[in-house]
Amino acid sequence: MNANSAVKHYVVSASGQMSLPADARHRWKLDGGGRVEVLDLGFGILTVPAGQGEKLFRDLLSRQDQADFVASLDDPDLETT
Repeated sequence: MNANSAVKHYVVSASGQMSLPADARHRWKLDGGGRVEVLDLGFGILTVPAGQGEKLFRDLLSRQDQADFVASLDDPDLETT
């Protein structure tokens, strides 16, 4: 996955609503709706499936560990260069 395909642009409504794209809803098993967590990183926000936010902060991996983990997944949508 290159940076151009990883970065998506969305519109947030005046009431703060935003739609999660179908491919992401399917990958994270949110097709019927569900809860997510939004992590404010100070320089941006990160949306993750419910129950993953605190674990992410507890278990932060080095950049190389993250790349190794993603490479170990059998998911061509997550390929890195």
